Amino acid sequence: MARTRTSLTHWGAFSATVESGDIASVRPWSGDADPSPALGNLPGSVRHRSRVTAPAVRRGWLENGPGPDTLRGADEFVAVTWDDLVELLGGELRRVIDTHGNEAIYGGSYGWSSAGRFHHAQSQVHRFLNCLGGYTYSRHSYSLGATGVIMPRVVGTHDDLFTRSTQWQVIVENTDTMVCFGGLALKNTAVNDGGTTAHPARDALNRLRARGGRIVSFSPLRDDVDGPCDWHAPVPGTDVAIMLALAHVLATESLADREFLASHCTGYDRFERYLLGADDGIPKSPQWASSLCGLSADDLTALARRMAAGRTLVTVSWSLQRTRHGEQAPWMGLTLAAMLGQIGLPGGGFGHGYGSMNEAGLAPIRCGLPRLPLGVNPVTTFIPVAAVSDMLLQPGEPFDYNGLRLTYPDIRLVYWAGGNPFHHHQNLPRLRRALSRPDTVVVHDPYWTAMAKHADIVVPSTTFAERDDLSGSRNDPMLMAMPRLTETYAQARDDYDTYAALAGHLGVREAFTEGRSSRQWLRHIYETWSRTLDFDVPAFDGFWAAGALRLPTDDGLTLLADFRADPSAHPLATPSGRIEIFSADIDSFGYDDCRGHPAWFEPTEWLGGPRAADYPLHLVANQPAGRLHGQLDAGAASQATKVAGREPIRMHPADARARDLSGGDVVRVFNDRGACLAGVVLDDRVRPQVVQLSTGAWFDPADPADPNSMCVHGNPNVLTDDVGTSKLAHGCTGAHVLVQIEKYAGTPPPVRAHQPPVFTPR
Repeated sequence: MARTRTSLTHWGAFSATVESGDIASVRPWSGDADPSPALGNLPGSVRHRSRVTAPAVRRGWLENGPGPDTLRGADEFVAVTWDDLVELLGGELRRVIDTHGNEAIYGGSYGWSSAGRFHHAQSQVHRFLNCLGGYTYSRHSYSLGATGVIMPRVVGTHDDLFTRSTQWQVIVENTDTMVCFGGLALKNTAVNDGGTTAHPARDALNRLRARGGRIVSFSPLRDDVDGPCDWHAPVPGTDVAIMLALAHVLATESLADREFLASHCTGYDRFERYLLGADDGIPKSPQWASSLCGLSADDLTALARRMAAGRTLVTVSWSLQRTRHGEQAPWMGLTLAAMLGQIGLPGGGFGHGYGSMNEAGLAPIRCGLPRLPLGVNPVTTFIPVAAVSDMLLQPGEPFDYNGLRLTYPDIRLVYWAGGNPFHHHQNLPRLRRALSRPDTVVVHDPYWTAMAKHADIVVPSTTFAERDDLSGSRNDPMLMAMPRLTETYAQARDDYDTYAALAGHLGVREAFTEGRSSRQWLRHIYETWSRTLDFDVPAFDGFWAAGALRLPTDDGLTLLADFRADPSAHPLATPSGRIEIFSADIDSFGYDDCRGHPAWFEPTEWLGGPRAADYPLHLVANQPAGRLHGQLDAGAASQATKVAGREPIRMHPADARARDLSGGDVVRVFNDRGACLAGVVLDDRVRPQVVQLSTGAWFDPADPADPNSMCVHGNPNVLTDDVGTSKLAHGCTGAHVLVQIEKYAGTPPPVRAHQPPVFTPR
């Protein structure tokens, strides 16, 4: 019988009609004025053909035992019983720990997985591995690898830039000019990692315009701002040069707020010498920047004057730090805002992440959230999250990170749950070679993603629709119950139950479960949380029956208002207590790719460099509009965006004509690292010489046995370079890459990305 229940995903709350064990239809939550179209991927997702229906072991691993193997990703699988899986996986964990130590386990598990607070895949696997003695872990994220290192050093915080950002209502009421480097893409504001119940950004921008505020967008994509704006389409990768040019005008025309720079910042004098060219003889003027970015020097000069004449908010998207020298864009954006002297004033100052996720601009809740305790990881070995291929390919090799000299561990077992690095990671041919090196790769997943197909042991996990949970976000006022929508499909199990069985096999069941079932844990974490609050909330049963609980929020925030009002009473967590335009610590590291102040570094992948002679199109690998990363790529909303069954690649009509291409053509996108197929969409909202191919199409090699094989589905990470942002952060650089495009000759290979692998009898 059909029934309707309310639940929550990363991209919105909804009511679902459930029939025959699957989601039949969804309706956005009534409180959401601008719901995400990605909700359309939910119907049919529980029983989709890509589900992992039973425990599975790769045939080569089962027959030959653990060890490096180049057949990962191409081998057949064998279905096993749950008892077999627990014995095989438990035995392998014990072997690795006893023989090589816990440092030899990489508990990467990077990904968004479920929005639930208890059945959160990373939390579950990390708690389990901590009960076994720990694991090598990763720091930061693919989204914010550079920001996570540079911003704590220069402004003393990372999270506060998002959780306590200047709120939309303050911007609507006070901002005259919003200057958006990297645009302000509303498609990205559909999501929040802990779930989201409202999407206010579109309405806020419309109200800002209605009040007379102006939006200035620097992006090669016109639709990186939805609605009217002043669009500047620079050569991609030159945003820092543009910011320097604007700063040069402020400095040379006495428009910089030198009182604020002296009272709230440190090191501006060192930066200004660089800005004016005192040491290198190159003033970073609008004329200098124009030769790099392709924009008018007069337009840049006029904009700088306008920014100084009114209340201006300088924003930098997350995308700009996902490239070589990615630390420079947010650092320089903050420096430009400091020169304007409006940091801490309502509607002015700096913002990072508006248009990158549904968090910046929203009011934070005044309390924490229920959480599963993870225990303590006694292993201190870690890597920057985007260095996973380096770690697997270069065990024992030293590397630089944030002032430290570290060594890559010798990983024997990769334990991955709740994510798919074939979406996030760069240079997939290199990643495939890296995954052939460990003894064992374990993956928990509801679906046969590319990562699951490259595993030795595949654990069939439930989806959020098959279990009870609760969820909330630090910038969303609703704590939501997530009741189970339908029965468990096939032989899938909650990760918690899998780890409980493994913990029992390995003698740590009591430490892991503390004697509780999943439902008892939900009650426990809610009740533990409720005792920390200074306001009343209903008991767990009352909350569960109501389905949602509104939490108090801090409204009307302006980023760093307290610091501006009294920097002595509210110092920043930096060595100086102030904004570090020049960082003596970073300068002391002596890195050749990150100086002590923000600076222009020529990109390796840009139209002004030598690689452009062979690969004359700049590909922007941004986030998709029809799904979250690669999640539910097989869903209806995602599939509706495909062209000839492949990921669409947008290009300017002039670039298509030069290659004799038409809309709907299947093309080969390639460079010296790899190739993929995509479907052409002609769009003059894309800057000439720029193409746009979103991430998230499930990797689908034409020949699974060949690491260099072309992806027939359109995953841009076969093209991107696996190199860190700099020695400082070693962040992800997968947003920009140079390519060439040609029409695909012949009949394109079929797309098999969402099909299970071949199984063979045991």
